[in-house]
Formats: sequence, structure tokens, C-alpha cells
Amino acid sequence: MAAPNIETIVSLAKRRGFVFPSSDIYGGLGSAWDYGPLGVELCNNVKQGWWRWMVHERDDMEGLDSSIILNRQVWKYSGHEETFSDPLVDCRECKTRLRADKLEYSGAASIEEAIQGKQVKCPNCDSTDLTAPRPFNLMFRTTIGAAAEEDDPTALAYLRPETAQGIFINFHNVLTTMRRKVPFGIAQIGKSFRNEVTPGNFIFRTREFEQMEMEYFVRPGEDEPVHQEWIDYCHNWFLTLGINADNLRLYEQPKEELAHYAKRTVDIHYRFFPEREEEERQWDELMGIANRTDFDLKAHSKKPEDAEGKRLNPDSTEDLSYFDEATKERFYPYVIEPAAGVNRTVLAVLMDAYTEKTNDKGEKRVILKLHPQLAPIKAAILPLAKNKPEIVGMAKAIKRSLQPTLRAVYDDTGGIGKLYARQDEIGTPFCVTVDHQSLEDEAVTVRDRDTWEQERVKVSDLQLHLQSRLVTKL
Repeated sequence: MAAPNIETIVSLAKRRGFVFPSSDIYGGLGSAWDYGPLGVELCNNVKQGWWRWMVHERDDMEGLDSSIILNRQVWKYSGHEETFSDPLVDCRECKTRLRADKLEYSGAASIEEAIQGKQVKCPNCDSTDLTAPRPFNLMFRTTIGAAAEEDDPTALAYLRPETAQGIFINFHNVLTTMRRKVPFGIAQIGKSFRNEVTPGNFIFRTREFEQMEMEYFVRPGEDEPVHQEWIDYCHNWFLTLGINADNLRLYEQPKEELAHYAKRTVDIHYRFFPEREEEERQWDELMGIANRTDFDLKAHSKKPEDAEGKRLNPDSTEDLSYFDEATKERFYPYVIEPAAGVNRTVLAVLMDAYTEKTNDKGEKRVILKLHPQLAPIKAAILPLAKNKPEIVGMAKAIKRSLQPTLRAVYDDTGGIGKLYARQDEIGTPFCVTVDHQSLEDEAVTVRDRDTWEQERVKVSDLQLHLQSRLVTKL
């Protein structure tokens, strides 16, 4: 089973140290979250897993870490200054700000017509007195320079709303320094910032988030089959994380939803909202895989011209076209872009891993059946008697011996039943119990999180035993 709703995960996350409300002692900050001791480990494991899968296990990939603040011209020519916006609506009654494209209506040809005809209700107060939609740019503005004024256009800059543009403007740098040939990709993990009109649903939509993004450069004409390969490849990656296939689906964006630069986009959806009655409303985007065509490299190049012969980018200093030595052709590569959010991936993993099980006493226990590679803690070392120095000493020595190869913790802050329950709830795959017999036979009891089965293992064999189980356990 998966979590019945996001609220269940919110409660678990705060109680067990995965995610905390940011600035909580000052009343919080809307849609801002801090990742606690277990949350930061889970996020790091997701990112490391993605990087290993995307970069280290492939021969056609390079990595990058570009700046968060870029030259303003990047956002001008990428189109973000002019088009990166959501339609904003205000409720005149309760002053709530809403995204027009998320409001429900029927019997009207457009949202504008529906609002004018009082056919749209504010989801907060049910008022039909709404303003007409207007564009709201999502980029966070800042200024550069110690003496810069806020209204000085020459000092204006933005926090990046996506990591992709940092890759595009470094295309030639990576191409030449790493001696790459098309097709190849550039991957990046980093923070992005969007001043969302209606953020919410815990870490599902926030104004500050982390992206795992890759741009794969291919020859025009070869883009369509490569795009489909990446769709299948990415879908399979989420399955390798232990996510149930029934909670994933592919969504083909219709033409009217496509970004202006996209030839085709397929989203991987997860069932984030299983409590909603309408099946269609239960799903939302986990990852997008877009065919961006050659829009971006042309947009940042100095040579391309429009139909009238006018240069599209008079401010660029470089042409980002590609020259194929084998065919003696020059062209602008098409780009296939798989882009996922760390935050949403973590939320999906937590929701999918959530399980409830009843013990032999009839008590309901929560088990977080995380994939072992993602689990914040791999093994918990538990002394059966914390008032026995010999047992405690042996348990702590075992913990220290495991630390160089896997994340292990020592815990003696409760009875063995409560210690097991605590580790089950945070997703620890194995608990290792040190008891009186361990002092005699140099063996410990290893308990499995998912089955609650126990087996006796020699201390000398423990590290290899756990490592082999962590690799194969799903």
C-alpha cells in the first residue's frame, strides 16, 4: 500500500526528522521547508542514485554545475523575461491569489469568459467576484552590485528558474574540453527558484526547489527515436527506486499544453493525490521529458537570423552550432531534456514506501519500505541491555566497524520493541541486536524491516552479510 494522502507523510516527516517547516519559530514561511537529519540523507541518496544512473553508468554523458545567477541576457534570449509566467487571478472578496489555469469551470469557451459570466468560484471562499487573468512572471528578481538601486535596470538580475540554460550556454565549453561528439548529454543537479502563484501540498510545489536535469544533444532527424528511448529509460529508473508501477503513468502533453519551443513532451505522472474522487485529478507531474528542438542553442547564438534576415541575438558573442567532421556538416543540435525535481521524487518515494502492518499484539505499525539504496540509515545497532557495559561496548564497536562502508546508528533509548518500531518507521532495512549470548558466541541477531524475520549472524561476517542484502533487497 502507499500513503492515503500527503498529510500522512507530512505528519511522519516532521515527527521523524525528515522535513520541518522553515522558519517555524517565527511563524514559518509559505511553502518553504527544511530537510532534517533523515531528510537530507534521503535527498542525497536520491541525487547520488540519479547521478550514478545518469552520468557514471553511461559513456555519453558529462556533468556540470552552473551558476545560480546568470547574465540577464540569458533570460532575455531564452524567452523567460517575456513568457515565463502564469495567469494570475485575484479574488476580490478574500484577496486570495489564484492560478487561472487551475480553476474549474464549464459552459464557457475560455476562463476569461467564465470569470466574466460569474461561472468560476474562488476555492477559498466560493465568491464569483474574480479579476480578469493577467500574466505574472515567476522569476525572482535581485540586484547585482554593492551600490545598486532596486529600480536600476542595469543592475537587475534573476535567480535562475531552471538549470537548463546554464547547460546550453556551456555547450561549447563542454564539447571542446571533453572532446565530445554528438550525440552526448550534459547533466546537472542544482537549485532553482520560481515565485509560484499558488505553491503548496507540502514539498510538491515550492518556490525554492532542486532539479535533476539533463540535456541530450542529437542530430536533427534523429531526435524522435532518441526521445522515445529517454522516455522509456526514465520510466524504468523510477521502477528501480522501488516505486510501484501502478502508481506511475505516462502523460502525452496535448499540443495546446506544449511549451513554445517543444516538439513533443511526455510527462511521467505519479499518483500524488489518491484521496481525490476523480481518478484524473489524482495524478500530477513527477518528471518531464521534452524534445526542445534546436530552439535553445539558436537562441543563445550570434549567427541565426529570422525570415527577414535580422539577427535573432545581436548580444551573443559565440555561435553554438556543431560541426560534424565526418560529414562536413554544420547544424544546431536538437535537445532531449529529461527533468525531474528532487523534492517531488522524495515525496513520491516516501508516499510509495508507506506501509501499515499489524503485529501479533494487534497493534498497527508504520513501516517505510524504502529501497535500501535510498534509506537514510542502513543498519541500527541495538543493545538488548543498556546497563551492561560489555553489551554496550560490543554494540558500539560493531557500529564503528560498519561506519566506513554503510550508514549505521547506535540506539539504546527504549525497549527493544520501541526501537524496532522506530527504525521501521524511518525505513531502516536492518536492525542488529546485541544480547547476552553475543558475548559468548560472537554473533548478533539481524532483523529484516519488511518481514520482521530474524537470523543469527557472526560478527565477523556481519559487514559482508549486510552489504549483500542491501544490494539485492527490494
